[in-house]
Amino acid sequence: MMDIMLNVLPLKMPEESQTYLLLDAQKRDLVTARRVNLLRILWRERYLTRGGLMLRVEVLMGYACFGEKSWEDNFYRDMRIVKNALQRAGHELNYSRTQERPGYYLAGEPSLHPTEEKAVRAALRELDKSQIETYRRISPAQKFFQACSIINLANKVSATGRKS
Repeated sequence: MMDIMLNVLPLKMPEESQTYLLLDAQKRDLVTARRVNLLRILWRERYLTRGGLMLRVEVLMGYACFGEKSWEDNFYRDMRIVKNALQRAGHELNYSRTQERPGYYLAGEPSLHPTEEKAVRAALRELDKSQIETYRRISPAQKFFQACSIINLANKVSATGRKS
């Protein structure tokens, strides 16, 4: 039924309208939200294994968002839909089983989306050698406390969409 509707209805519509409808569906439907998050993650990052992908989605949506009993089936069903969505847009999602780089990747695309690579390069340029030296001198307990603080801030930012 859905394939018939897709062939009958014009597929070109304003991007803002598509985004609004997708965000609305994502709020109401756990499956749609999982699939959207999988697609967004795969668009930005490459060579992620099932475990890596699931972990990233669970960080965004909560533990066991794939279900507690049939999580494996749900993941593979979601991935089939995501793969088809990418294929319709002219992209090929593959899985590498090589030991050096296992995981899902978009064929012909760089390991990291150019936007993400640009952000990493900008962050690297901001590194201050004196800060690095200071960090090397602090105790493991201080490093752990700092890491926990960063994680807590990141969780607040991702949960609210802004700093609190």
